[in-house]
Amino acid sequence: MRTNYLLYALGIVIKYVGIVLLVPLLVAIYYKDFYSAIAFLCTGTLSIVLGICLKKIATLKTNISNLNDIKKSEALFIVAASWVIFGILAAIPFLFYGFSIEDSIFESVSGITTTGATILTHFNYPKTMFFWRSFIQWLGGMGIIVLFIAVLPQFAVAGRQMFFAEAPGPVEEKLSPRIRNTASALWGIYLGLTILAAILLIWAGMSKFDAVCNAMSTLSAGGFSPNAKSTLGYNSNLITWILTIFMFFAGANFLLQLRALKQKNPFTIFKNEEFRTYTYILIILSCLVALTLYFNSDYKLFDAITASIYQVVSISTSTGSVSSDYVQWDFSSKLILFIAMFTGSCAGSAGGGIKITRWILVFKSMKSELFRILHPNAVINIKIDNTIIQPEVIRQIIVFVFFYFFIFLITSFTVTLIEQNAIIGFSGAITTLGDCGPGFGTTIGPIGNYSSLHLSSKIIFTANMLIGRLELIPFLVFLERDFWTFKQI
Repeated sequence: MRTNYLLYALGIVIKYVGIVLLVPLLVAIYYKDFYSAIAFLCTGTLSIVLGICLKKIATLKTNISNLNDIKKSEALFIVAASWVIFGILAAIPFLFYGFSIEDSIFESVSGITTTGATILTHFNYPKTMFFWRSFIQWLGGMGIIVLFIAVLPQFAVAGRQMFFAEAPGPVEEKLSPRIRNTASALWGIYLGLTILAAILLIWAGMSKFDAVCNAMSTLSAGGFSPNAKSTLGYNSNLITWILTIFMFFAGANFLLQLRALKQKNPFTIFKNEEFRTYTYILIILSCLVALTLYFNSDYKLFDAITASIYQVVSISTSTGSVSSDYVQWDFSSKLILFIAMFTGSCAGSAGGGIKITRWILVFKSMKSELFRILHPNAVINIKIDNTIIQPEVIRQIIVFVFFYFFIFLITSFTVTLIEQNAIIGFSGAITTLGDCGPGFGTTIGPIGNYSSLHLSSKIIFTANMLIGRLELIPFLVFLERDFWTFKQI
């Protein structure tokens, strides 16, 4: 890898992250929150200066004006490093509100990875801070690199490598020849849905500030809310249903939604096998939870349907906001929700998890292997949407799923030993690796928080969130010795 290229690219990213850090400054000025204004002004200025310095260092010996010939290994490194640096820089404003360093980084990484796990023990903070929490989730939902590809000419050509490095799906989507146009279109539909969600929430009776924050957190599949009790705190079925609908769209493939919008035919989205499977899974799991709530927890039918659909969609899409304290639900309901944590959302969405496409291909691969036992000479092509998936892609997916569960088990057992609590260990591991947010139990459950955990547990869960958001690939390649070869250009 060429160090000059790496420094140049990271310098660009850090500089523009600094500009992003200045956005809450406007909110602070509007609410006359001058202490917060100082916090974001200082952090933003620091980031901009640091970014400019890195670019200057990168161009001392070689004149670099673009990243046109960037290599895949360099793209992976830049994306992974950008997210780590973004998490650190986004943590600095939290220090001004009295957070410890580890809690600031935990809250920041939880935000940018759209996990929604929080360390807040109270909500007596300025509105600017709550805006920042939701805003970094919104940026992380579509991807900070995708945003820069859309607006920065330096990433115009190198964007394709970095686009797939930031969101490595099971198979590469068919994108337009100009990746910048695709990135711009994706951010356009993302922004449009966010504005629509905010308008509907205001119409439903939510305050303007809360509507904007919840809209950003919902479309990003993040889950942070300025209300201490999340969606439950608004005590409104209308608001619950509005948020449910937009969580559903947040968990669906944005490129698929974009195509349906261009074709002016929303029903074309149902031709996609992953979207159909995603919809069926949510319906089946919601029905199962609704039935258990109705028969076992003395819920009225409509309340059982509302609570079950919201919570299943929230957990499956890795949003993590809550409309009920599901820790109080019966065992069967909680078991179904735990299963939902492993399903994931669609590829190309804001949601986390293993992704529905991977599950489809894993089960089709299992089916084909069983068929080969009976018919050894059979030639079987695994397809999705009538497209043949190459054997090497299937192998990569199986390796991905293996490592996903390997990391889950290792972190589960480690945190269980640290905390001496299996519920925290296992539910915390899957909610952070799958970017779901709250887990089970009174400590890290929907009404709890992660503040009381041991420092080691917080570090493990923070790493899980970053690994889960970037879907393992950029971090797994770091284990290869050949990857760590640097040179000057």
